[in-house]
Amino acid sequence: MVRLKTRYLLCEVNVTDRTSLLQLDDRAVSAAVKDAVARIHGDYGAALCSIRFQVIYLNTHTGIVFLRFPKSHYKLLWSALPFITSIETRWQKIPCFLNCLHVGGTIRTCQKFLIRYNTHQLHRMLPKCKSEEEKQQVRKAILNCTLTKEKDSFEDLSQSEEEDE
Repeated sequence: MVRLKTRYLLCEVNVTDRTSLLQLDDRAVSAAVKDAVARIHGDYGAALCSIRFQVIYLNTHTGIVFLRFPKSHYKLLWSALPFITSIETRWQKIPCFLNCLHVGGTIRTCQKFLIRYNTHQLHRMLPKCKSEEEKQQVRKAILNCTLTKEKDSFEDLSQSEEEDE
């Protein structure tokens, strides 16, 4: 049996109004990405998106998205991401853009990068805190950024990756 290799793109959805992130769903993100790939790469890109493209995970609170694409053609998806200017969901257009944070071969490598990225973001927030209470909350969040805690929240993702292979 031949193993089908994939690439996982860890992306961040950036919007001006953070409350509009709660309106997103994986079908809307998938449709926006497929539309952008079809616009940029034509029928060839649209055909590749219809084969093995999938939105693996979407966190509407943080705006983190995991996208899966075949390894041989993931650069098509990557090159089309800057052309996404809005996502249409529930009869509303949400102006946004996708920022690709990491490209990995497994979900686990993307998870490890996401933990490092979140820790780095918390360290950047620490000097901007105004009160001592805020600083203590950020320090506590930094100490809680461990792989064991994140492993539990992403356990279902790893299981779905094994089922796909």
